[in-house]
Amino acid sequence: MSPNGSDRSPRRPMRRKLLQALTAGLVLATATGCTYEDFPRLGMPTPTTEEAPLILSLWQGSWAAALAVGVLVWGLILWSAFFHRRSRTKVEIPPQTRYNMPIEALYTVVPLIIVSVLFYFTARDESELLSLKKKPDVTVNVVGFQWSWCFNYVESVDGSSGDAKTVKELDAIPDRYKEDFPADAGGVYDCGTPSTRNPQNGNPGPTLWLPKGKTVRFVLTSRDVIHSFWVVPFLMKQDVIPGHTNAFEVTPNKEGTFKGKCAELCGVDHSRMLFNVKVVSPERYEQHLQDLVKKGQTGYVPAGIEQAGHEKNRETNIL
Repeated sequence: MSPNGSDRSPRRPMRRKLLQALTAGLVLATATGCTYEDFPRLGMPTPTTEEAPLILSLWQGSWAAALAVGVLVWGLILWSAFFHRRSRTKVEIPPQTRYNMPIEALYTVVPLIIVSVLFYFTARDESELLSLKKKPDVTVNVVGFQWSWCFNYVESVDGSSGDAKTVKELDAIPDRYKEDFPADAGGVYDCGTPSTRNPQNGNPGPTLWLPKGKTVRFVLTSRDVIHSFWVVPFLMKQDVIPGHTNAFEVTPNKEGTFKGKCAELCGVDHSRMLFNVKVVSPERYEQHLQDLVKKGQTGYVPAGIEQAGHEKNRETNIL
């Protein structure tokens, strides 16, 4: 029996065990050297481009940090509720503390560190994802409009004459992007409507064809309102803004047909702005361009709203 006459056996210090468990959880969540493949995708689809694992890794890292913070906060809440409960301490009103400078400083510094680390990795990865290489293998002008998509393939294709750098239909695209267009790129195009269907699987929307293993630059323009170009398994999306041209690059590394959609609420039929992306071999891609020529879909459709002069100058100065 204990000195106070009770038959309660001495307790093992629970506080030490709780701190050890919290420490182990934090180490497991944040200090492992695993790659993105060693963690669950946490709702993300399987990556199908060379750049997508970078996005998935950032997503998983954010979840790991959030889990570590959550475990710590939940642990402190449970510890306080359990070890300071009234039935245990027999104290009606515990001592009141007006302030505790070390703890308040900790509450200020730790969130700043967390935000700074997340900002660093986000800025680093975003800079890498939005960098444009000189002379991509393939350039596609994606044109968003209510309520579907057009795809201008900026390519030198037999049977299609012209120059993408000078045609009026592509005036909306700034010269800094046209510098990397192929010479004498007569081009071909494909446009869809909300009722368009992929002939292979019946999925709604037009189908964008891309070659596997080639660097593809998307030049995004709009004819009306803000849209957002999102190929789901690419894990990458970017706004399609009238009067402002965005661009990014990917390298597809898996053949197949994938779903795409508009990720920006653009009006009453936003949910119908769907499309497909078909990644094929380079030879099959070239054959598709020839098929578009045979259909008479040569040249380019209007890219959209042209940028104002001051906007072009501003972006040129930034770059």
